[in-house]
Amino acid sequence: MNYLTKPLGVHSTVESTTYVAPGLLGQVARHSGRLFRAETLTLNAIYTVTTGTRISMNDSKPPLNRINAVIFLGLPLAALLLVPLWGIYYGYDGFQWLWALAFLYLNGLSITGGYHRLWAHRAYRASPALKWFFAFWGAGALQNSILTWASDHRRHHRHVDDNELDPYSAGRGLWFSHIGWMLREHDSYEPDFSNARDLQNDPIVMWQDKHYVALTTFMNLGLPLLLGVWHGDIIGTLLLVGLLRLVVNHHVTFFINSLAHYWGTRPYTESNSARDNGFLAFLTYGEGYHNYHHIFQTDYRNGIRWWQWDPTKWMISACSRVGLASDLKRVPDFKIQRAILDTQFERARSKMEEAQSSETLRASLEREYQLFTESVNQWTALQGERYERKKSELSEALGERKGQLGDALTQRRQRLQQQWEHAALRTKLKELEYSLKMQRKRLGLLVQQAQLQALPA
Repeated sequence: MNYLTKPLGVHSTVESTTYVAPGLLGQVARHSGRLFRAETLTLNAIYTVTTGTRISMNDSKPPLNRINAVIFLGLPLAALLLVPLWGIYYGYDGFQWLWALAFLYLNGLSITGGYHRLWAHRAYRASPALKWFFAFWGAGALQNSILTWASDHRRHHRHVDDNELDPYSAGRGLWFSHIGWMLREHDSYEPDFSNARDLQNDPIVMWQDKHYVALTTFMNLGLPLLLGVWHGDIIGTLLLVGLLRLVVNHHVTFFINSLAHYWGTRPYTESNSARDNGFLAFLTYGEGYHNYHHIFQTDYRNGIRWWQWDPTKWMISACSRVGLASDLKRVPDFKIQRAILDTQFERARSKMEEAQSSETLRASLEREYQLFTESVNQWTALQGERYERKKSELSEALGERKGQLGDALTQRRQRLQQQWEHAALRTKLKELEYSLKMQRKRLGLLVQQAQLQALPA
């Protein structure tokens, strides 16, 4: 028998179960669902909810999650009051500031490199040592367990901007997407990890989920306390390394859910509200290139250019060089160029319609689009050829091991032939990538011409 943990008046999509609350049993806090779910059992409440069915008991506002309210409203207020006061009367030293910064980056990179790119998106593979590192320091970020965090994030990507299904939909406002979604029990479904079955088979993920409360308590209270004892200033260390670091870490992470869906550019797709913002990338360990991420979520990079600030990408790359990470996924440059051009063509059509451009310009735009389509088709065909070639080479390698190929001279000739074919294929792909880059420039000139035509004589 399960006891109902949601007051009446909310929507639910949980499995078919009858919930009974025989009396006011008080409140229970657990880490599943949001950061913590404050659960109130209402008097004599009995009802059944069936999977896929939304039930609206009344139109009342979702109940306040008291624990989350204390954490996300109370802790920032405490930091604003206590940190400056202690600094005025007693001061802080370089040791404390240095460790606060170290904890901040260890927590942040464990969320972006571990929770996000490793577990939520499977953008690369990590060694057990690296996974354990992320599991401990990610718990220190106090953003829920890997399992819950990744499950919610996958749901966000699948239903982005859907106000009903996206847990932190930007369509419900800046405040909601930043922090409001955690302050009230907006989601009434019981935790559903059907989208994270792969994570449920990961022993490190499940161990962290089981011991999450103990881990986060130790990382946020125990470890700063030990540092304070060692340093000789317990309160000052707790305030900087424990309190202020935690509040800053929370809000720079929340910027991705909120500001990164409102402020910035959309060069890769306009199908969702996600935006690229270099300033936010600086604050969020490289996560600010959010428009790119939402269309190419399995890429281990967010900042794809060498000059774009993405310390998470650099950390993963460094780990791969020392054997801690492998199978780093990268989106081919042609796909990236294709996404940019697709977006630009849509914008160009809209601008030409608004400007009532001449038929000549519209015809030029359509010709460019035909060339674009041909390039895409060629690239697809080449990729198919590449795949078939790899299959053939694998079969030949297996045959070679079994001694089914001829002498060493024949094998050498075959390898040289394969290398030549690979080089030819790479050349064709590079030519297609270059043609798309040139097409972007021509498209920009067409748009400029359309804008000039729209100006009054």
